[in-house]
Amino acid sequence: MCQSSLMLLGWGCETAGTRTARRPWEVEDGLWGRIEPLLPVVGRKFRHPGRKRLEERRVLCGILFVLYTGIPWRFLPQELGFGSGMTCWRRLRDWNDAGVWQRLHELLLAELRAAGMLDLSRASVDSSHLRAMKGGAKTGPSPVDRGKSGGKHHVIVEAHGIPLATTLAGGGRDDVTQLIPLLEAVPPIRGKRGQPLRRPERVYADRGYDHDEYRDQVRALQITPVIARRGTEHGSGLGVYRWGVEGAVALLHWFRRLRIRWERRDDIHQAFVTLGCAIICWRRLKTSL
Repeated sequence: MCQSSLMLLGWGCETAGTRTARRPWEVEDGLWGRIEPLLPVVGRKFRHPGRKRLEERRVLCGILFVLYTGIPWRFLPQELGFGSGMTCWRRLRDWNDAGVWQRLHELLLAELRAAGMLDLSRASVDSSHLRAMKGGAKTGPSPVDRGKSGGKHHVIVEAHGIPLATTLAGGGRDDVTQLIPLLEAVPPIRGKRGQPLRRPERVYADRGYDHDEYRDQVRALQITPVIARRGTEHGSGLGVYRWGVEGAVALLHWFRRLRIRWERRDDIHQAFVTLGCAIICWRRLKTSL
């Protein structure tokens, strides 16, 4: 049971009926039912078991609290009952190493496809800059922030704006160099009988991806590139199709932890981004349940 102080804060894990609004970092039963089977089983030692391991669901709430609020790990309030910031960080790392977040994202994509909510007739790609306060892998001087350390989120979405995959890159890397890695990062999407989907039929991109060599590489993947040309007037009409990826980038940046990169380790930041994509997919899936 949660302490009364948590209930006064409105941040705890009140049982159903104690209040009307659910906090976004509180894990819903439906989402937890999909995550729990993916978590690795950790047994206790027999002779020296040590302190009892904190309940996985509570720790996940702590991870989501950091993702939503952007609060530093060390400032995670103990009163919430989610464990210490270091406990949550270790679980995020361990579960990422076990492939939990990627498998969760793939599971939700499969369910979206089974529900008829996924359209791979076209896809869109884009990127967004963010400041990397501590540097680290896959960061670099940002041309839009006076050469300070920065990074990029590269995102690919299907026709309705559902994120299919993300990659990280340094702030100075040209968008076009990440086009093929981004397409190759799209996982096999099951959910229906037959071969899983892996490649969209067409991919839409802005002028930042304009390069004939990369167009040929995209065609080699049996995907038709629809990319705006540099030096041409604006008004190509691609915005009719590219709104989805811009919306997905905005949704990812709604998670405050993804607006500025605080992690030196790129795998930890990628874990946050993949978890954010999974939550976006879960929100979309709930509309069909």
